[in-house]
Amino acid sequence: MTQPAPTARRDAQPSAGPQNRERGGRRPAGLRADARNLSLLGVLAALVVVGGLTRPDQFLAASNLQLVLTQASVIGVVTVGMTFVITGGGIDLSVGAIVALASVWATTVATQEYGFAGILFTAAAVGLGCGLVNGLLIAYGGMAPFIATLAMLASARGLALQITDGRTQIVTVDAVLDLGVPDAYVLGVPPLVLVFAAVTAIGWLLLNRTVFGRRTVAVGGNAEAARLAGIDVRRQRLYLYLLSGLCCGIAAFLLIVLSGSGQNTNGNLYELDAIAAAIIGGTLLSGGRGTIAGSVLGVLVFTTITNIFALNNLQSDVQQIAKGAIIVAAVLVQRRTLRDSAT
Repeated sequence: MTQPAPTARRDAQPSAGPQNRERGGRRPAGLRADARNLSLLGVLAALVVVGGLTRPDQFLAASNLQLVLTQASVIGVVTVGMTFVITGGGIDLSVGAIVALASVWATTVATQEYGFAGILFTAAAVGLGCGLVNGLLIAYGGMAPFIATLAMLASARGLALQITDGRTQIVTVDAVLDLGVPDAYVLGVPPLVLVFAAVTAIGWLLLNRTVFGRRTVAVGGNAEAARLAGIDVRRQRLYLYLLSGLCCGIAAFLLIVLSGSGQNTNGNLYELDAIAAAIIGGTLLSGGRGTIAGSVLGVLVFTTITNIFALNNLQSDVQQIAKGAIIVAAVLVQRRTLRDSAT
């Protein structure tokens, strides 16, 4: 008797088609992300060793470690917002200028009359307002993110200079200044670091555990496919720039607490530091992949480098060269990773 063809057995076997390749490709991607974070932790540990060997009495002091974390908090909050924007396929060159504008607007004499709440609300509102303008121009105005945020950079810097007339605005609200003194530390941790930790935790949950995060990744990976899947791409992009603006407002408030003043020069080159930290952390510059944990590690690496250079009285231009080399290396690693995954 003729044996039937074993089609059912063949169909039950795993296929070598696209779905199986995609399923098999996700596992190495997760492993690469873990390896990347471990590599950044290794770099951070190496920097701590270097700082401890070159300036053991200063670098390893509790006050200096608190300073490193506090300085990382300001740019770190900005980087969380930047990570979302880049993951969604955009870019924001205006974050530093928005921080400057929010900080000077929140420290005017009129604003300080409303006390702690007035300063905090103004900083957040200015950040959200700037993010709204960016989002409307990009999402609904059809402007390229590079051009729209570059225009915001120039406008916000100019307005900040006009408000201050080139002068430093001193904060006189005790409730704000008290957050920066050691008596306000919680178990030795500065309040600014706690805010940064909270923003990081919320950002991680938002990106990895919510529909908003999945839509952000989908829009950054393939906007047209996301649109066909029913995602309102324009509205999602608007939300991303609103989120970035809010992070800038929070960072401006932290900077006010840290410096006790508002200046039009605040946030200088924050956009480059935030983009660089996100990239070396593993966020894909072309969009579609982002990692909050990696971005935070990138911030800590850059802040530690800055601190080591300052303690060793090294030139700032050498520091910028070192950062530039790290950025180039991170982009080259990204390109190689994409090429390997494509093959």
